[in-house]
Formats: sequence, C-alpha cells, structure tokens
Amino acid sequence: MQLDGSVHGVLKSEQGVVVSCSGRLKGEVWADRIVVNGQVEGSCHANVIEILNQGIVKGDIYCDNLSIEQGGKFLGTTHPGESQQVVMLRGKTTHTDNSESARENDELARAEAKDLVSVAANRKPVQKSAKSAF
Repeated sequence: MQLDGSVHGVLKSEQGVVVSCSGRLKGEVWADRIVVNGQVEGSCHANVIEILNQGIVKGDIYCDNLSIEQGGKFLGTTHPGESQQVVMLRGKTTHTDNSESARENDELARAEAKDLVSVAANRKPVQKSAKSAF
C-alpha cells in the first residue's frame, strides 16, 4: 500500500506500507514492513522499518529491524518489536509466601531441573560413520 496524501488515524496492512515523499500520516501504522520517505507522526509497528533520505518519523517505533538513510530523521523512542515475549519460568516465586502452593511450585521446579540434568547425563554419544552418504 502506498500513501501519497494525508491520513489521520490508524492504518493497518498485512503487507507493506510506503509513505511517499508527498505522504503524511498522523496516528498509528501497523504493517509487516514500513518505508517512510514522507512524514509520520505517531507510532509505527512493524517487523522492518526503513526511513529514507527524505523521511521524517516523530513518535514511537516498535521494531527490531530499523534502518535510517543519511538525511532521514527520527525524533522519538524505539522499542523492541512486539513479537518479542518475555518467558516466565514455572516454579519461580516472586514473593516470600510460605503457602502450600508456593512450596509446591518450588518442588515442581526442582523436580523439572533434576529431570533435565538426568536426561542430559543419560544421552549416548552419536556414532559417526566414516562413509559418506553422497
């Protein structure tokens, strides 16, 4: 999708959004790839964001792959892409509660760790063959 005019609001695309040098967007843009050669004021959410030499982005960028060409301008804050997720480990308690469920969680975490160590210790080495499959 290419934006050559002005848009106020939210723009969503499952593919790419190109804001041409005459394009102006005020609001939010969500896409797989965003290329800015015009002006964007607001937040950009994408897997890949490119700010070209005439592009100006003011606001927040949520992306892990950002490039800015010489002459391009970015005034704002970058954040990790929203596909990044924090993984919580089971069994870890963040409070000092001595309740039964907290003890059960701790015991479960210890048992899972013990099982992982046991599995790793019981692995057999892989036999390498001198013959090539090709």
